Amino acid sequence: MSKEVLLLVKSLSDTKGIDQNIAFQALEAALVMATKKRYGADWDVVVKVDRESGEYTTTRRVTIVADEDYLIEGAQLNITEALAQGLQVKIGDVIESPLESVSFGRIDAQAAKHIILQKIREAERQEVVNIFSERVGQLFTAVVKKVTREWLLLDLGFNAEGLLQRSEMLPTDAFRIGDRVRAYLYDVHYEPRGPQLFFSRTRPGMLMELFRIEVPEIGEQIIEVMAAARDPGVRAKIAVKTNDGRIDPIGACIGMRGSRVQAVSNELGGERVDIVLWDDNPAQLVINAMAPAEIESIVVDENLHSIDIAVKQEQLSQAIGRNGQNVRLATELTGWTLNVMTQDEIEAKAVVEQGSYQEFFADKLNVEEEIAAILVREGFTTLEEVAYVALEDMLAIEEFDEDIVAALRERALEAIANEEAVRKSAVKPAADLLAMEGMTEELAYSLAAQGVITMEDLAELAVDDLVEIDANLSAERASQLIMKAREPWFTDDK
Repeated sequence: MSKEVLLLVKSLSDTKGIDQNIAFQALEAALVMATKKRYGADWDVVVKVDRESGEYTTTRRVTIVADEDYLIEGAQLNITEALAQGLQVKIGDVIESPLESVSFGRIDAQAAKHIILQKIREAERQEVVNIFSERVGQLFTAVVKKVTREWLLLDLGFNAEGLLQRSEMLPTDAFRIGDRVRAYLYDVHYEPRGPQLFFSRTRPGMLMELFRIEVPEIGEQIIEVMAAARDPGVRAKIAVKTNDGRIDPIGACIGMRGSRVQAVSNELGGERVDIVLWDDNPAQLVINAMAPAEIESIVVDENLHSIDIAVKQEQLSQAIGRNGQNVRLATELTGWTLNVMTQDEIEAKAVVEQGSYQEFFADKLNVEEEIAAILVREGFTTLEEVAYVALEDMLAIEEFDEDIVAALRERALEAIANEEAVRKSAVKPAADLLAMEGMTEELAYSLAAQGVITMEDLAELAVDDLVEIDANLSAERASQLIMKAREPWFTDDK
């Protein structure tokens, strides 16, 4: 019997090229199944096979549980019965006892072989994941193995298969079985069955990797590809910068007579590629990204992370592009929301915004329109800017002296405090917190203003946290309130 075990493991291990330990683990799983078939499917049994002799032993495990938790007859024993049997145990203990091992017959050998083969397949698939996880973001050339209406199955060799969905293909892509395909690996995750490598031909990463292949300076890190945006198969933008001032990054990416960019375009079904010079200044980057449209002026709103772009009326359609393509790609490339308009429109918008800011300051700071207009003219848009901007910057404004600046800062701080008070007063404590024994209405509203709205919120606080919220509370009083809030926890447990 022991020789049969060792021969089976050695045979499958040698032919499939896997670690014998995996085969032994699969064999033990098969013997557990055979044992449960004899004694009961609910039994908790463990089979250990000696790696040297092939002999195996079987152990039964019984877990001691509370009477109300007793559910599985073959694998559990309630505490009352265990104590009645004279066992010195407590809830959670596991009692192990030897069990007669089942014989290893022909049927059991077939079941073991099936499980071992399944373990082998799982190990092979896990190995594929381990290898390719480190190569996400790279280009691969694969052979089309299967074609359906929804996806292509790609064969990468070494038992590795990938999935290229139609949604990740270019509009002009048409592949047949046996065709070679270049695609970008964007995701890898383990699946028990089916492909687990996921490829794309439409993602910006593929464009960046193609340039890395075609332009040696990118591989040598003389030139860096900073960002890319694509309308797959139609048009794309890519932003590059140089780490060597002697090299023109755009010229290097274009290549002699456009050879490099043309090679990339051909791989992408004729996709037109605009190469943009990267700039760390967002405004200049947007100007570069909007090419070939010429920008008249721009207004940056850092709070909304948007930029208003003004162009001449005759260039408006070019700046926007067909179906908004140019501005959409520029938005994706730069990461800023871009609003394209004419110079007249941007000036009109500025007037409206200035008027609203002027009214805002006049109301919140209780100042005359002339003072509010000066603040708007100098670029102030929020109360926080007025309250906390450097004193010398405020005094640098020609119309302001120290008294005016001090008064404005004081009024801004007061307005901020009022807004905060209104915000906090809008938060009301929950009914259970108000009704809790020992709670006062004043304390409940004070807690709610700090985000402690329910008894559950209070129960989760530490004593120091509660004292910090209300300095008038002693540590003892805070402890009593918290324990009162926690009472439902212990009630529910019972």
